[in-house]
Amino acid sequence: MFKRLQNLGHPNTESCFLWGPRQTGKSTLLKQSFPESLYFDLLLSEEFQRLRNNPGRLREEILASSSVGPVIIDEVQLIPELLNEVQWLMVNRGTRFILCGSSARKLRRSGANLLGGRALRYELFPLVSREIQDFSLDTALNHGLLPRHYLSREPGRLMQAYIGEYLKEEIMAEAASRNIPAFSRFLTAAAFSNGEMVNYQNIAMDCGVSAPTVKAYFDILSDTLLGRFVPAYRQRPKRRIIEAPKFYFFDVGLPNFLLRRGRIEAGGELFGRVFEHFIFQEIIAHSHYSGLSYPVCYWRTANQREVDFVLGDHEAAIEVKGVEEVQPRHWPGLRDFAEDYRAKTKIVVSRDSAPRNIGDVQILPWKIFLEKLWAGEIIH
Repeated sequence: MFKRLQNLGHPNTESCFLWGPRQTGKSTLLKQSFPESLYFDLLLSEEFQRLRNNPGRLREEILASSSVGPVIIDEVQLIPELLNEVQWLMVNRGTRFILCGSSARKLRRSGANLLGGRALRYELFPLVSREIQDFSLDTALNHGLLPRHYLSREPGRLMQAYIGEYLKEEIMAEAASRNIPAFSRFLTAAAFSNGEMVNYQNIAMDCGVSAPTVKAYFDILSDTLLGRFVPAYRQRPKRRIIEAPKFYFFDVGLPNFLLRRGRIEAGGELFGRVFEHFIFQEIIAHSHYSGLSYPVCYWRTANQREVDFVLGDHEAAIEVKGVEEVQPRHWPGLRDFAEDYRAKTKIVVSRDSAPRNIGDVQILPWKIFLEKLWAGEIIH
């Protein structure tokens, strides 16, 4: 059992959307948090058919119910017409809703009623270290952090099924993406670029499609929450910088599987890349769960000096290294960044055995960095 950190605020006074990729645990969280609530699960065929054929039944059943707590509609994007009934109940009866789904893309594309700002927006991510008792970095990097995958003895088979389900249910529904073989090739090419700057033209050549098609594919991944762009930090640049965004999949397990990486071992060739991806997952989840919603960017100059993550308005500059003993040669980007911006905190996250300070740069073992992050000591 995992104790999730996502706090849905005040569902008895405010309605909200809860978005998140499939299998991140949205339904489990809602059922545990609101056991007395009226619950509509649109993945159940009989429930889906009943409400799709007559969306007004939602209003009728809610008005007849004596359940307490917010009304929960799971996978709400499957029947966009329900949102008209939801808005009527919110405005005329004061009913509170939690509207859950894997993507708002279908709602936006269908022109559905998105409630005109009447509902707050939350997002659920894969597990983070603070939610897992006896957290294992080795398990996280090799299994990924979807709850079932983290616990499984055969995470590869689960990820294979996950990708197959995603291609079938999410991509086949996209009119612009009927070419499943091309999209499958794109997923592999995108996995090679995971954590790197996005070059649409190069990926298009690898996949045999046009650059605009590749951009549309990335937009699908972003809209369905299977990945996100990390923009370049561009505030008042004093030297020539790279402006192309980076892209990370939502979970380390996905590129591991797509690239058939095998076992990720500390000190191995791939460890540093997967380790950086894991730290990114923790940072982006903290930005949302903490309520701070600070931007996460990266910084790279034309001469290839880089800072992996810049948090907030250069409040923290973070470099991630998978080595056991960090040396000053590992962070030339931090030095250059510090010359251009007065970062309040400069950190190298590593596998060092104990914290150290070298000048004004903090060397933090990954466990201590994560403890400080979740305690609000890195950015607040």
